[in-house]
Amino acid sequence: MSPSPSASKPNPIVDSGSIAETPPDPTPLVTTDTAEKPAQSSRKGRPVATVAKPPVGGSSPSKTAPGPGATGLHAGRPAKSAARPDERVTNRVVLAMQGVTKSYPNGRVALRGVDLIIPEGDFVFLVGPSGAGKSTVIKLLIRDELPTKGSVLLDGRDLGKLKRREVPKIRRKIGIVFQDFKLLPSKSVRDNVAFALEVVGTPRREIGPAVDRALRVVGLTGQADQLPNQLSGGEQQRTAIARALVHSPRLFIADEPTGNLDPLISWEIIQLLLRINEMGVTVLMATHNAEVVTAVRKRVVALEDGRIVRDQVGAAYEREA
Repeated sequence: MSPSPSASKPNPIVDSGSIAETPPDPTPLVTTDTAEKPAQSSRKGRPVATVAKPPVGGSSPSKTAPGPGATGLHAGRPAKSAARPDERVTNRVVLAMQGVTKSYPNGRVALRGVDLIIPEGDFVFLVGPSGAGKSTVIKLLIRDELPTKGSVLLDGRDLGKLKRREVPKIRRKIGIVFQDFKLLPSKSVRDNVAFALEVVGTPRREIGPAVDRALRVVGLTGQADQLPNQLSGGEQQRTAIARALVHSPRLFIADEPTGNLDPLISWEIIQLLLRINEMGVTVLMATHNAEVVTAVRKRVVALEDGRIVRDQVGAAYEREA
């Protein structure tokens, strides 16, 4: 497969149902610690997501149609109904893992011959028991690790072949949130979100409007000047989501985003991620939350012992008879 190379594109951000643009210099992964072939599943011969998938409640979602070459939260097109089966496979590939094996010097093999394709606009749950390889997949995607064999392509770029100086730029195509939020405790909500743009040199006059739009998306305009310790757990996670979303990433990764939240707040976060996906953002969520996965019925990729054992659309957490 020869995915299309990525191009420099504008940075659209959602503004209460409308779309506004900010300059195209998005942010890298920021925490407090600092092409075109039909998509196929990891199991040979099985097609990926070729049917429209219902959201919570069972009706087909309305998605904003991406324009040619558009990224992130798409602008310029009216909403359309969910894709027909023959439309699904024409989506641009955001992520491709091809024959990926990851082993460590101590002999542990974390991934074994993983093949995975995620088209633009997909919502994928990555599930499996502890030690199945979910964390390794995420580390490979953000290039904290390199595969022992095979290749990982993000937006057409082979992450294993990048020069060191190219890594920060490719990471700007990813937004990521974690179970433990990773907010800067001495900065307000607004400043935590702004920090993601400041570190890449976005002009100050452009940061304010972009931050305001991201806060409106997650419903935190009224808490913009509060510190993290003044927020509930759900508000802290929404702050982290706004920070990951502010630069309009190509791929939004949620790593156990509801792990520290009670069930009611967890559902609020899931509904927010579904809404972000409906705006056109590709979402990959690693989770152990069987109730959420089974209720939402999106695409489920299940890992066991480093292998993909199931790749199914509209699926429950566990394999159904």
